[in-house]
Amino acid sequence: MVTLKAGSRPPWVGLGAAVWVQIAAGNAYNFPLYSHSLKSVLGFNQHQLTMLGVANDIGENVGLLPGLASNKFPPWLVLFIGSLACFFGYGVLWLAVSRTVESLPYWLLWIALCVATNSSAWLGTAVLVTNMRNFPLSRGTVAGILKGYGGLSAAVFTEIYNMLLHNSSSKLLLVLAVGVPAVCLVMMYFVRPCTPASGEDSAAPSHFLFTQAASVVLGFFLLTTTILDHMIPLSASISYASLFIMIILLMAPLAIPVKMTICRKRTSESGILDQSVGSSDSVVRAGGDADKSEPLLDPSSSTTDLGSFRDNDDVSEVALLLAEGEGAVRRKKRRPKRGEDFKFTEAVVKADFWLLFLVYFAGVGSGVTVLNNLAQIGIAQGVHDTTILLSLFSFCNFVGRLGGGVVSEHFVRLVQSELGNELAHHLIIFQDS
Repeated sequence: MVTLKAGSRPPWVGLGAAVWVQIAAGNAYNFPLYSHSLKSVLGFNQHQLTMLGVANDIGENVGLLPGLASNKFPPWLVLFIGSLACFFGYGVLWLAVSRTVESLPYWLLWIALCVATNSSAWLGTAVLVTNMRNFPLSRGTVAGILKGYGGLSAAVFTEIYNMLLHNSSSKLLLVLAVGVPAVCLVMMYFVRPCTPASGEDSAAPSHFLFTQAASVVLGFFLLTTTILDHMIPLSASISYASLFIMIILLMAPLAIPVKMTICRKRTSESGILDQSVGSSDSVVRAGGDADKSEPLLDPSSSTTDLGSFRDNDDVSEVALLLAEGEGAVRRKKRRPKRGEDFKFTEAVVKADFWLLFLVYFAGVGSGVTVLNNLAQIGIAQGVHDTTILLSLFSFCNFVGRLGGGVVSEHFVRLVQSELGNELAHHLIIFQDS
């Protein structure tokens, strides 16, 4: 059984750690960075390279097993499985591209690429499901933030590919085989299910806004540095400084739990002082206010009636439960409504599920087709360095994902507020009558 972490800070710590995991989960977007090496070093033709792109897409988007596992196992185990898939899959590709092992069969490379990119489904599902459960009142915002960082992952890897690895495909595959699992293993402890807040947190909107702003700044920074490096080759010191700034921006969401820790200490200290001052004042005023403790208003009859109504309601509920236990009453199971949690068997019979499936299939399929052939499109146009195209693709992908989460959450809250106002209006009319 999964234990829940209590407190207000652990969900934000988990969100900050999930940002790094989501960046690592975008490893499947790096296919254009090393696909030309698969063609030149291993001697593949365009048809074979296209079929490897199909393996890349199948591995990235087949997430049925990760989805089922996320409901049965703790997040750390799902992340561990994704790390193993990333290590073994990209490890085999690195052995082939670096010529460490000669003459690996084509079918083995196809399976290895499928396994490697399937790590994206395991890693992304683990952090998405966990954080959406930790923030049940802001699911759209959380999904938009995490998917947005996933869209930026290609730009992050492009920055590393250009400025640290010096456009080496074999070194990139080694980073994907070793570095990505290492990051996930480090962040595994912090991505944990937490006890969700019982009510709306007044500070949550500002915290989410800060995280969104940090992601936007990171996106513009990555796009700007990639364009500058393409136009004006940057020195080694400037490249390392850019990588350092990128790491700082990736760590920006962790500033929220740090700020909550500092403010909590200050609040507790001020609370102790206020309590000591209040206790001394109460001792001084104890004698003078002893005769003024009578209530100003008597309990109203409506309160008494409301209490008796609740008592009768409790009695009827107990009687219904007893009758249900004895088999005299059979309670019909209510199906979940739109906006509530669905099981897979409940969702698969809904038209909304298949509408979302078709929209996702058509919308994402066109973008993935362009992404897989991005290097070949650039080479056909005489552009051999296609990293700037991948960075631009990643930035636009980020904007669409982040904006989708913000817009959907806005409409959900708008509908909820209208329903709440209508319900309050009916309650007022009911009380007046």
